Order: sequence, then structure tokens, then C-alpha cells
Amino acid sequence: MKNKIQLITYANRLGCENIQDLNSLFKNELNGLFGGLHILPFYYPIDGEDAGFDPIDHQLIDPRLGNWSDLNALSKEVDIMADLIVNHVSAKSTPFSDYLEKGKNSEYASLFLSYETVFPNGATETDLLSIYRPRLGFPFTKFKLNDGSSKIIWTTFTDNQIDIDVNSDLGIGYLEGILQTFQKGGVKMIRLDAAGYAIKKQGTSCFMIDETYEFIGRLTEKAKAKGIEVLVEIHSYYKTQIEIAKRVDYVYDFALPVLVLDTLFNKNASNLKKWLEVSPRNAVTVLDTHDGIGIIDVAAEDGKPGLISNENLNEIVKQMHENSKGNSLKATGAAASNLDLYQVNCTYFDALGRDEKAYLIARAIQFFMPGIPQVYYVGLFAGENDMELLEKTNVGRDINRHYYTKEEISTHINKPFHKKFKELMLLRNNHPAFNGEFNMVETAANILHIKWINKSNWAELFVDLDEMHAKINFSKYNSKTNLTIV
Repeated sequence: MKNKIQLITYANRLGCENIQDLNSLFKNELNGLFGGLHILPFYYPIDGEDAGFDPIDHQLIDPRLGNWSDLNALSKEVDIMADLIVNHVSAKSTPFSDYLEKGKNSEYASLFLSYETVFPNGATETDLLSIYRPRLGFPFTKFKLNDGSSKIIWTTFTDNQIDIDVNSDLGIGYLEGILQTFQKGGVKMIRLDAAGYAIKKQGTSCFMIDETYEFIGRLTEKAKAKGIEVLVEIHSYYKTQIEIAKRVDYVYDFALPVLVLDTLFNKNASNLKKWLEVSPRNAVTVLDTHDGIGIIDVAAEDGKPGLISNENLNEIVKQMHENSKGNSLKATGAAASNLDLYQVNCTYFDALGRDEKAYLIARAIQFFMPGIPQVYYVGLFAGENDMELLEKTNVGRDINRHYYTKEEISTHINKPFHKKFKELMLLRNNHPAFNGEFNMVETAANILHIKWINKSNWAELFVDLDEMHAKINFSKYNSKTNLTIV
């Protein structure tokens, strides 16, 4: 993975109708800004119940977007990351339809994870209450088969997302087939989506248990054998993230978004600095994603302290809702159709009260963190909450999944804000200091001072949180030696 900023986007929400349009965008308007491109699920269909994360056919690019030849062409311009959705397939998929029709006589019967597969002798109340849940209720759905019988199937996320048995021969072959297609299609990196839920075992939480780590390790080795790097997506207690990082190429720094908000809201970088003492260096850093702003990643768990105190965390969430003028409340938790109750659905720009100064400081902090920075397409333009889309779909996450037009993009890239943001991005991509060593300079809590050193090359970020002033100094680069953010 190149040590340059990545873009994460849907193929059809960035003023593009298909992959060919996305290729044109990278050659023109976005030229030089990104070293990698994470295209969110582009499999058939892209407009399922979970915006492509419920694939009917994981190895077929939705024909409305193009084909694998189009993706191969784009991979010549930028390194491509794709999602490997390891936990489930669509209830509308051919294999599951065949299973509903033929039951145990279906050739696909062992692909799907049933209640009795995990609980052959039934489950106790303790077994069921121990299961870790991303949403309310139990992770099962009763399906009626063609012969009139019923079967209870694991459905961790929605009734349309059927959990697969990743330990069965068919499950193993299913995932290996996707990896093979990715390799041929020019995919250089994969994100293991929902991997934390992939292994279920009676008497456990069925989330990030020992067997899950082993599964992730095996799948990672198979991907690496095909020249594909692996990023694991896990929203969990921060020590779990540290443990996962030891076993894979990259993990997300999902703690960073809330820690940056904590730093800016409270004008105190203490919690962020403590995290940087232990945070994984093989990280992909984010402020915003296609999901919400994760709370669980910094919170306490089972009496163990988190990265931020519960009292402080509650105030941060409250401040986000106030900054968005209450719009994030309409999209979060039980207020809308949500798969995860432990996130705040809001654009990062709105979480900061649409304060361009604070937003640029937040991005500067992100770009100076250890790891590979990733920028979400809405965040690229400091996007605002899309209340119209939320009202239309009642899907909480859609508040931060705007469909941009070409005209909107043209307007945004000519704004003074974007030109300053672009200058910051180009510095992060091209200054040799960022290929060196990370240093956190000891300062008072209201000062953040980070320095990167690579032999004679260096770059440092200095943020005065009381004054909300940020400046970057660096060894000579493009005839410049400093960059005033705000």
C-alpha cells in the first residue's frame, strides 16, 4: 500500500455513473491527490438493502457500473482496494434461493450457517444473551422452505444478509473464489468486511473470539499469496484493535475520529497523546467513513476503561448533535433504520459545526498520524448532512452518503477551502519526511506538536488548541518551507 492518501467512495456517488467515469475523474479533477482508491461494494447489486454490502453475486460487477476490464483499466491509474464481505450473502442470491427450494438436498446447503450448526443440542439463555450484537434482537431469521418446513438461519445484520459457514468446504471455496476473481481484476488490497462476526461458537460472544483471529490469519495468508494486501475492519474495544494489528497487514484507526473531536472540543490533546503511545503503526487512519462516527472504539468495556471517560464521551456525542443542529439525532440509533446502534451518523464537517478552520486542523492532525490516511468522498468536499436523502430512505447512514453531481464537484474544487485542503494533501503525499520516523514532541495539554524526520528531511505540525491556530513547517519542498493551515 502506497504511503499516500487514499480515497474511499462509491463508484456512482462522485459525479460518476460508472467505473470509466471514475477513471476519468482520477486522471483529471483528482489528479495527484490520492495514491489509492477504495471503491465501496461495486458488486451486483449496488442498490440492495445495505448499499452493496448484501451482494447477490460477489464476483459480478454491477453491469450499471461496468465490468472487470474497466476495473483493470482503472487499476493502472491508482491502486484499487475492494471489500471482501466475509460474513454473508444476499437472501436473493442463487445459492440461497436454491437452498430454500431444495433444503438439505441443495448443493449449497452447507454454505449457510443455521442455528443448529452452532447449537446442535439447543442453546441456553446464557448462550443467547452472550452473543455480541451490532443491532437490537437476536441474530436469527426463520425461513420457510419449499417443502413447508422452516429453518432458523443466522442473520447477523439484516434478514437479507445470510451468514455463511466460513469453515465449511463451500464457505472456504466461496471466499477463495472471490480472491481469485479480485486478483485477475487488478485489486491490490482488500478490506475484510464484518470479519469480526464470521466465526460463531457456542458459549462465546461469537465476536472476535480466538477462532476469529485464526480465521482472519488464514484468510490473510491466502490473500497475500495472491499479492493482495489485507485491511481488517473491526469496530471494537481499543485493545482488540491492537491485538488484531499484530496479525494482519493493516487495521483501521477507528479511535482517531472521536479522539480528534475530543481534542478540538475540549482544547486538550491528552487523550490523543495517550493513544499515540500504544496505537498500531500499521493503520489506515480515518475521520469519516460510509458508516457513522464510531463510539465503541474509544469507550469502556466490561468495567475496563476506554480511551475517553464515559462522562467526557457523552459530552462529545452531545456536542456533535448540537453542532449538527439536531440533524444527527434524526439519523442515529433507533431514530432511523440503523445496523449499528453504537455510532453517530453525521458528516464530520457537521460534527464540527461546519467550522472550516476546525475541519482543516482535524485533517492536518489526521495526515500527521502514523499510518495511511484515508479520506471519504463526502469529507473530500467538507460535505454537509444530506437530510433529503435521509428523509427519502430513512436509512441513518445515508445522511453521509450524498450523491454528488458533476456540477457540485466543479463548484467545490474551485472553493478557497478546497484549494487549501488540496495543498495540505499534496504535502502529505509528496514530502519525503512522511516516509521516516514519527515523533510526538512533549508539550502542554493544549498544544499538539508532531514531527516526522527522514534523514535530512523533516515536517512538523504545531497546533495551539486555545487559539485554534495550526501551522506546518518543513524542510524545503516545492520552494516552500511552511504552510499555514488556519
